[in-house]
Amino acid sequence: MTKKTYAALLRGINVSGHRKVPMAELRPLLEGLGHTNVRTYLQSGNAVFTTDSGAGEDELRTALEDAIEERFGFRVDCLVRDGEYLTAVAEACPFPAAELQGKELHAIYYSGPADPERFASIDREAYRPEDFALGDRVLYLYVPEGLGKSRLADVVSRPSVVKGLVATARNWNTVVKLIEMTRED
Repeated sequence: MTKKTYAALLRGINVSGHRKVPMAELRPLLEGLGHTNVRTYLQSGNAVFTTDSGAGEDELRTALEDAIEERFGFRVDCLVRDGEYLTAVAEACPFPAAELQGKELHAIYYSGPADPERFASIDREAYRPEDFALGDRVLYLYVPEGLGKSRLADVVSRPSVVKGLVATARNWNTVVKLIEMTRED
C-alpha cells in the first residue's frame, strides 16, 4: 500500500473548557489507530498523520470519532482530508489570500458538497464588504474585521443552511500550516 498523509479536523473541542481533547492525548490515540508521523497544530483540533491502511476519508473519520468517544466519553465530529485536497482548496480560493491577514479569510470545510441552493437565500449585498464563495466541500469566507465581528459568519452557519453537514472552520493561517504539514512526509 502507498502511504498517504491526511489532516484530521476536529469540530468544537477545547472551547471554553468544554469537550477537552488535549493534543498530547490525541497523538497517541491516532498512533493507536495505526497511523504514523502524527503531529498536532494548536489546541483547536488539528492533527496530521500518515497511513498506509488504504482506508478512505470516511473510514478514517469514523475510526477517529469512535476512538475519541471511547477515550474521552463524548463524540466529536471530525473531518479527514488528504493533503492534495487541502492544497486544491487553497489554490482554488477566489479571494486574494496572499494579500490578507489570516483572520480575514477562513475556510469552512464541510462533510459533503456545499450545494449553492443552501446559500441562495442569503442577501450577500447586505453583508458587504464581507463575502463568501463556494468550492469543493468548502466555503471561503472573507471577513475583513475577523470572525468574531462577522455578521455573515453567523448567517452561513445557521442550522437551516448547513443542515445535515458537519462544518468546521479554520482561519487561513491554519489552512496554510496544515498544507505545509501534510507535505512534510
